[in-house]
Amino acid sequence: MKNFRFNSRFWLVKTVLLALLLSACGSSHPDDRQQQPAAEPAAAEAAQPVTVQNGDRVLTFEQPPKRAVTLNQHTTEIMLALGLADRMAGTAYLDDRILPEYQEAYEKIPVLSKTYPSKEVLLAAEPDFVYAGWKSAFTDKAVGTVEELEKLGIKAYLHQSSNMTSPTLEDVYTDIRNIGRIFRVEAKADELIARMNERMEQIAKRIGQPEKPLRVFVYDSGEDQPLTAANNYMTRLIAMAGGKNIFDDIPKGWATVNWEEVVNRQPDVIVIVDYGDKTVEQKRELLLSKKELADLPAIRNQKLIVLPLSAAAEGVRAPMALEALAKGFYPEKFQD
Repeated sequence: MKNFRFNSRFWLVKTVLLALLLSACGSSHPDDRQQQPAAEPAAAEAAQPVTVQNGDRVLTFEQPPKRAVTLNQHTTEIMLALGLADRMAGTAYLDDRILPEYQEAYEKIPVLSKTYPSKEVLLAAEPDFVYAGWKSAFTDKAVGTVEELEKLGIKAYLHQSSNMTSPTLEDVYTDIRNIGRIFRVEAKADELIARMNERMEQIAKRIGQPEKPLRVFVYDSGEDQPLTAANNYMTRLIAMAGGKNIFDDIPKGWATVNWEEVVNRQPDVIVIVDYGDKTVEQKRELLLSKKELADLPAIRNQKLIVLPLSAAAEGVRAPMALEALAKGFYPEKFQD
């Protein structure tokens, strides 16, 4: 009888323990089912449409573009800097050589044209996104208007900072952030901006605060009348480098002025923009040979600085442009 009671208790305890164990095991399944969807919000968030403001237009992207075409060098380099070469179906319109760090990636992308491609050439690349640096790209003479492209199911983004009066560095960063959002690489965009900022702060620290900013004339082109930078992005870079654009009072980006007014404003430095049909040497010779300019401080002191158009554009070369200007303005501050 004693053995029977002992055995009964043994089996009762064993049964209870087994039931508890099974209950514990079974209770893990609902938790597992609850944990699986925990990753879903991140995936759902990535799948959410992205909306960006592009000038007067609002663009919505249900998913990141897969076949982008870039028009103009600074937009191409922004895409490459963000690691988006594998999303590019074509590119066009370089002003000079691509930055060395992007050369390998660039060589894998089809070059559609030396300048703007025709509509037929663009469409043959089967793009779902076209990213242009200048508004001249989105015309009937180039790849077509943004409205025409949208009717074909192609999103079009115009680099805002290159097409506004008085753009700031923050406007350039806004474009970079927008492209980062469109392609869902926001972290890379933030990293790129941080690197640019850090380098520019280092350069600005070396310049310090000049007591009297140098007077600067930007020579773009033109023989009878010069085309110059007025109130544009270069004006901001010049100011950051410790200078003052002598034509920053003109309320537009670029302006045609006369040589007499250049003489009246007595520039200490002339910045020659390197691009176009005329070489830097030809532009330099023109400036040095003009008799009316002979007494300018910039000419007397041979203070002529060359800046590539690619560096002067609103893109990833901002630190390079600032450094070139700063070293040209105040070379003594960069002698180590």
